[in-house]
Amino acid sequence: MNDANSGPDAASHALPLHTIDLIRKKRDGGTLSDPEIRFLVAGAANSSIPLEQLSAWLMASFLRGLALDEIRALTLAMRDSGEKFSPARLGKVAVDKHSTGGVGDKTSFLVAPIAAACGLAVPMISGRALGHTGGTVDKLESIPGYRTALSLSEFERVLAVCGASIVSQTASLAPADRVLYALRDRTGTVESPGLICASILSKKLAAGLDALVLDVKTGSGAFMRKREDAEYLAALMVATAEAAGTRTVALLTDMDQPLGNSAGNWLEIAECVELLRGGRPAHSEDLRQLSLALAGWMIHLGGKAPSPEAGLQLAEAALTDGSALAVFMKMVDAHGGDISVFEDADAFHRPDVTNVLNAWDTGYIAAMDTTTIGWAVQRTGAGREPAEESEVPRESLGWEPVDPHAGVIFHARRGDRIENGQPLATLYATTPEQLAESIDLLQQAIQFSPEPPPAVPLIQQVFTREKAEAYLGDAVKVGRNRK
Repeated sequence: MNDANSGPDAASHALPLHTIDLIRKKRDGGTLSDPEIRFLVAGAANSSIPLEQLSAWLMASFLRGLALDEIRALTLAMRDSGEKFSPARLGKVAVDKHSTGGVGDKTSFLVAPIAAACGLAVPMISGRALGHTGGTVDKLESIPGYRTALSLSEFERVLAVCGASIVSQTASLAPADRVLYALRDRTGTVESPGLICASILSKKLAAGLDALVLDVKTGSGAFMRKREDAEYLAALMVATAEAAGTRTVALLTDMDQPLGNSAGNWLEIAECVELLRGGRPAHSEDLRQLSLALAGWMIHLGGKAPSPEAGLQLAEAALTDGSALAVFMKMVDAHGGDISVFEDADAFHRPDVTNVLNAWDTGYIAAMDTTTIGWAVQRTGAGREPAEESEVPRESLGWEPVDPHAGVIFHARRGDRIENGQPLATLYATTPEQLAESIDLLQQAIQFSPEPPPAVPLIQQVFTREKAEAYLGDAVKVGRNRK
């Protein structure tokens, strides 16, 4: 048990800190001090606090909420819990993008090479599948040979060569987050604004970023389904990152349907490569437009364009002239990936079982429960089931492998008119049993209507520092920051 005086700040207290006391304090609605937060984070990083106590504190924080001061202290303590990367020697402005997670969300594979092609350094530290959402790292590892686990020196070398590098979190960078991130997935505490904010920003700030663009999802497929919850999270992350010295903006974007026409691992990589090659498939247009908007903000915050609109124009030029594609291929090669698989992406794609889901009604696709769709994708084998506690050793908190070829291709989108018997989606799964479950989930998730649904804007709101601070000030007045 971690009831000893092992925290980094315990010496400055008249009495030693005890984990159980901090769990009770948060359980009862109290606010933890900076030293108490740092004590818990240090215990997560150095394994001095047992997983069951960390899990109890996570659940108490999830149910009671975290105050703004607690969130900022947690973010910085997690950032400082291990090594930090400095991109200074690269001689470029370091800019990154992060999404709060969605179904078919694959913009990283477009915005990273686009921004790098425009002269920025993009040190992107990404995660694996979490809950119903896919993971950037899992998708990249569907490319044979692609190494996501680089040391910080290897990370810097790839950035010097390519301008962009997308890697998994190292054991030494924000190690407390590595432990807490895995526990959140296994304890039902993912959808907490404060915990999401600290997890995302601790990794991003540890990468030494000059600027950061956040894609905060809202809608049926987002962790923050309600618009007001997504707004709060966006404002919270912008204000927290800005307070730490990183220029930050957040775009609130639609996740009431999958982004693009694919969800899975290799399927999403292949879709992005088609766009990087100049393709314009109709069902990928929302992915293309959002990627350009995000990249435009990255280019603007990185000082390469006087406005996000001008940045978007530069981003589109990099996409259409092939320079972003060249960066992507160079990055894959530098990570050890086999770029020959892109010569015939369809030939490389070899799923175990396949089935086409046809429409069972005639009308417009009125709604898509995108969280349920995300679980349908996960159940094909493209995601991972949460492991039992006994299967999760503290030293690894390892991730089960995913099927790189599993997933779903969507042939219709919200608002499309569909005839009975028309193909809605093609499913690729690891086993027939997984295929049957995924089909059942998709049938539950998709609703038809005789009338088309109202249009929903792809980008719904933009939070700059000033707007974020004003929003949080209003939230504090009504006590919403504790929800």
